[in-house]
Amino acid sequence: MIKRLESLNLFTESAKKLSAFYRDKVGLKITFEAVMGENDEEMYELKLGIGPKLYIIDHSKVKGLNKNPDRVIFNLEVDDIKKEAARLKKAKVKLVQDTYHVEGYGYIATFADIDGNYFQIVQIRATSKK
Repeated sequence: MIKRLESLNLFTESAKKLSAFYRDKVGLKITFEAVMGENDEEMYELKLGIGPKLYIIDHSKVKGLNKNPDRVIFNLEVDDIKKEAARLKKAKVKLVQDTYHVEGYGYIATFADIDGNYFQIVQIRATSKK
């Protein structure tokens, strides 16, 4: 039986650069760093509150920008989407889709990281503010 999503792995050409983006621009905390494998790939663990962990890991088969960023998008829940979207824009994080409302869910804004992967900040209905 599957119990829960334990982690999300985000593979990249440069785990060091991508994890620094998520630390410095998005505001996630790096909680663990390691070197693994025969080619000394770097791995960074970022804690996402009470949810699963995000691992950013070097991968020899990943090169350049993500050519299909719409395929997998992960959501980061926030308390105040207006405030967080403004902070990310000020930090010059690429905005893909400005904040919009999804009936029965809440508010969503979509951004892109330096590898071209999409991530969203979301403010769910229970805490949504107009």
